[in-house]
Amino acid sequence: IILRRVINNATSLSTLFDQLGLKSDAMSITEFTSKHTVDDPKLPLYKASFCNHSQAEFLKEAIDSDSDWSNVVDELDRMLR
Repeated sequence: IILRRVINNATSLSTLFDQLGLKSDAMSITEFTSKHTVDDPKLPLYKASFCNHSQAEFLKEAIDSDSDWSNVVDELDRMLR
């Protein structure tokens, strides 16, 4: 149970925002997701206009490698559509 909590905490939306170099408190995440959208359903999240190069690389790698981050990246993707 403890290990599961550590894994869940390690790959939370807040830690993803930290990893992407974005403000990661709840209010900042809410603000980000209300200001940014991905309108094209075929456009991968990492190609969104608001992603810089390093963010795009991280997001693409997280999904392509099905890493521990992939679920939370998918969560962010759903929030932005």
